[in-house]
Amino acid sequence: MSKLIHGRPYQETATGPQFKPCAPHSVLARLGDKWTILVMSHLAVAPGFRLRYSELKRGIEGITQRMLTLTVRNLERDGLLIRHYYPEVPPRVEYELSAMGASMLPALAEFTAWISSNWQQIEENRRRFDAE
Repeated sequence: MSKLIHGRPYQETATGPQFKPCAPHSVLARLGDKWTILVMSHLAVAPGFRLRYSELKRGIEGITQRMLTLTVRNLERDGLLIRHYYPEVPPRVEYELSAMGASMLPALAEFTAWISSNWQQIEENRRRFDAE
C-alpha cells in the first residue's frame, strides 16, 4: 500500500520504506540550479513578472551572457518562461513568467527562506565534518 510523506509517495516493504523518483532528474536539476532560482526570483519582483534580457543580466550578479541565454532557453523550453521578441532595430527581447512559472513562486519562497535560515549552520557542519 502506498503512503505519503511531504506529498511524496512511498511503499512500505519488508526491508523498510522504498521511494521511487517522481520527476525526471533533469527537471529536479533545473529547478535547483542557482541561475534558475535567480532568474525566477528576479522576474518575481519585476512589474508584470516581465523583464528585458538586458535587465535580467544587469540584475543577476555574476551571470554571464552565455549562462543567462542557456537558463532562459531552458526555462522557456520547460514552459516556465514566455519569450517575447520584437523585430525592432535593435531587436528587443523580453522574458515573462508563464502561469506555471508564477505558480512555482510560493515553493521557491519557502525553499529560499529555509536556505536563508539554515545556510550558516550547514557551512559550520561542513567545516566540522571536514576537520574530523
